[in-house]
Amino acid sequence: MTPENQSSSDPKKRNKFREFFELNEVLGYFFRRKDPARPSNFNIRMMHGINKISIVVFLLGVMWLIYKLLLR
Repeated sequence: MTPENQSSSDPKKRNKFREFFELNEVLGYFFRRKDPARPSNFNIRMMHGINKISIVVFLLGVMWLIYKLLLR
């Protein structure tokens, strides 16, 4: 079967759409257990802390834009 002949009920197409809206990796970044094999020093902790803050600010900005668009 060629890609042009695939139907819309193809599980691969549905999985791509579903994976687009999955937040498992984002939530896993915030709520993961400490790995004893992972190195931990001040620089790495600060880097991950700043990354978490930037993800939260980005998500708040996206929610604000959606809120503003819905109220227009």
